[in-house]
Amino acid sequence: MRHRISGKQLSRTTPHRRALRRNLASSLIQHGAVRTTPAKAKEVRPFVERLITIAREGTLHARRRVIQLLQDRAIYTYEDSAHDYVAEDRTVVQKLFDEVAPRYADRPGGYTRIVHLPERRIGDGGRQVLLQLVEGPAAQASEGGAAPAQGSRRRRRAARRAEAVAAAGEVQADEAETPAEPEQDAPDADQAEAPEADQDAPDAEAPEADPEETEK
Repeated sequence: MRHRISGKQLSRTTPHRRALRRNLASSLIQHGAVRTTPAKAKEVRPFVERLITIAREGTLHARRRVIQLLQDRAIYTYEDSAHDYVAEDRTVVQKLFDEVAPRYADRPGGYTRIVHLPERRIGDGGRQVLLQLVEGPAAQASEGGAAPAQGSRRRRRAARRAEAVAAAGEVQADEAETPAEPEQDAPDADQAEAPEADQDAPDAEAPEADPEETEK
């Protein structure tokens, strides 16, 4: 039986579309964000939302339902010492139930978001988006409420500009708190010490009178 192909199904057969959706969903759960096209992101987003909603139940039945939809796979990480990817002890489903789902325990929905990127895809120049998991209350509390610095170039530039403005404000505040040295007032001209007046020179001694003239 031949599968029907339409524009709404990403021009792929049903098995191919399902495999693509599972792979992107697994990568999103493992890494927290994936770069893809807008059409693929819109196709995968409701699927991931459904998986997280099911995983929030935390029951054995919910785990079996997720494994049926997602097809569990191991998680590999790159190690510099081995120069190769090494399998971890947990799988994608285990990470979904242990880390991702508890993060959104108090969130009714909206676990993912799509950020449009300015860069075009190399080769065909197709548009790219970043499909990522939003930070829940648990992650924000552990990180002190700071969101990760990722996203588009415009967001990163705005974050750097905000940091520069904050740093400039701190420098101005420090300069304002530093007490300025009091300026010494210049002495007024009127109050300037006048030079000591010259003492009057002693009068010249008068010549002594002749005693003979005095007797006369």
